Amino acid sequence: MKRIDLDDLPPKLAALLTGAEAGEEVLLVRNGAVVGRLTGGGAEPALSTQADPNQTPDERAKEIFEQFRASIEDEF
Repeated sequence: MKRIDLDDLPPKLAALLTGAEAGEEVLLVRNGAVVGRLTGGGAEPALSTQADPNQTPDERAKEIFEQFRASIEDEF
């Protein structure tokens, strides 16, 4: 499983990622071309069965974005 640690990202980027509303899209752009797309709140219901019941929503969001950052690092 890949992870994104929001503490490793610039604060503005971390705030943008964590502030995405359910269904809101965040585009990933490189050299003017869209290379990826994130949709806020899209993965939460599917992953909730695997999530730790003691985990807060903020901790869960942090874990999801840590996975995303790691996958981006692996690709580029």
